[in-house]
Amino acid sequence: MPAPPSPFKSRKKRKGDSPPTISSNELARQDKKASAQSPAFPLVAFFWPARKNTSQWSPPLHGDFEAQRHWMEITTQLPISEWYFYDLRYWGLDYPPLTAYHSWLLGKIGSLFSSTWFALYTSRGIEEQLLKVFMRATVITSEYVVYIPAAIIFNRKLAQQRGVSKWESSIALTAILMQPATILIDHAHFQYNTVMLGFVVASMSSLLSDRYMWACVFFVSALCFKQMALYYAPAMFAYLIGVCLLPKPHIGRFMGIAIVTILSFALMFAPLLLGALYDSYRGISPPLDIKDREVNPLFFEILPYIGSNSYFYSLLLQLTQSIHRIFPFARGLFEDKVANVWCAIHTLHKLNTYPIPLLQRVSLLATFVAILPACMTISTSPRKELMPWALASSAWGFFLCSFQVHEKSVLLPLLPMTMMLGGDGGLGVEMRAWVGWANMLAVWTLFPLLKRDELRVPYFVLSLLWAYLMGLPPTNLDLYFGKEARKSGTRLSTGALHLGFYGVMVGWHFAEAFIETPKGKPDLWVVLNVMVGAAGFGICYLWCTWQLLLRSDILQEWFEFRVEMSKEKNREEEKRPSTPIPNGSRAKRSLRSGKTPKKS
Repeated sequence: MPAPPSPFKSRKKRKGDSPPTISSNELARQDKKASAQSPAFPLVAFFWPARKNTSQWSPPLHGDFEAQRHWMEITTQLPISEWYFYDLRYWGLDYPPLTAYHSWLLGKIGSLFSSTWFALYTSRGIEEQLLKVFMRATVITSEYVVYIPAAIIFNRKLAQQRGVSKWESSIALTAILMQPATILIDHAHFQYNTVMLGFVVASMSSLLSDRYMWACVFFVSALCFKQMALYYAPAMFAYLIGVCLLPKPHIGRFMGIAIVTILSFALMFAPLLLGALYDSYRGISPPLDIKDREVNPLFFEILPYIGSNSYFYSLLLQLTQSIHRIFPFARGLFEDKVANVWCAIHTLHKLNTYPIPLLQRVSLLATFVAILPACMTISTSPRKELMPWALASSAWGFFLCSFQVHEKSVLLPLLPMTMMLGGDGGLGVEMRAWVGWANMLAVWTLFPLLKRDELRVPYFVLSLLWAYLMGLPPTNLDLYFGKEARKSGTRLSTGALHLGFYGVMVGWHFAEAFIETPKGKPDLWVVLNVMVGAAGFGICYLWCTWQLLLRSDILQEWFEFRVEMSKEKNREEEKRPSTPIPNGSRAKRSLRSGKTPKKS
């Protein structure tokens, strides 16, 4: 069913949905300079985003909350063959099938409460308070079903294997679950990232137990929920190859991993493809306009080789369209202003002057170089305790260098880094300093995105609360100057680096709040945020990669090899017989030097 041709018109607000212009309790006060209302005291400020539409993004798109609601709308109201085709200009579905199935399930449950929440087309921009409650509840429920159990299981297994007490493990688990960036993005900005992250953590737990088949099932589930899980794929693939080849080839394990992975992908795509076949049998065909800007280029490459009456026609159409939507190579190098390499370079040298294919190839090459150390290390030293480091290094490499990166993608490298708090020495000074610094820097780079949704107060409350509980700056400096720092021998360079970034972040907030940007440069503070964030994330990548190399003993083995080779060379030189010098040659050499030759 194609989208109506008429342009989008905002739905009229119901009287019950409209917020009062002036609160009877004087909770809002009029700001004369900005010609807008502002909260009267801090608690009101905390609930300020909930006073009207969940997202402050302007119509007609309304933001990520509307995107998630719209996917529930199209998956419950349209045939499955039209899910990836319907009205692509208005939050077209661009995530893998498992997200679509998840949206369908939640949409069906929500329709039991109200049929108007997900009515086709007429429900766009809906602002009912009960819908907000339901949608928020779905995020919490999804997190409790997938992410939290996976985090608990992984934390317990890691603690058992590394000899960490239950008390310390519980502290680390609390820190992991209170990670501010994840809470703000999923529960405030509105996403379901914890479902994908939960599947990744479940895969990591399976690897700790040497259950490689289950690890493949969970990781494929993560990939089929959100394609961003590809950030981990190279390191995961390298680790599985390593355990299949070292210390000796294990053909049975390799075949089992390969078969389970293929079957998992087939099961994830089966409802979509079989549904397309059934719709084709009923005479329902998805809209496909060859002149449309969202046309499927993959399908038109193979269209001359298949007939429109073939069963392969509908199957290949659905498969290629879903792949085309999942991997948007036609879009730009980065999404909005994100703290990665390309956005930072674009600030100094405009990259949009280059053709997109060239940028894609350069991005691919840079990403390959960035993830190569982690992949080579984990494949040659496939040890379970190294897996979080390899995943973190790979994810940082993708975030910094890959194509079409979102600000929210920073949650992926943060996950394995934060999970390492539950390991041996995870709550020690050095580890806590680095993991805490990475988390505080990441949530700081998300501030421009959260500000658009009027989430400044939740941002400050959650980030400063986490910093206080973890003993981090700016609430506490003992990590770098206290007794703990002196006992652990924290490097002066580490303290200077971290405190320098903390100072820049605090200063940036004051400047952004009280200093107006110069004329012609309205995004000055956001650009500075990007530049500082990209530099900090580059340091995080280098630290994770260096820790992986150190803990794998590859550097130690290399140095030992070099020392052994040097000793072997010296032994060979000592064993080599010395050549006697003739008397005539000795006399000539003595005359040249001006010395009288000794008589023999």
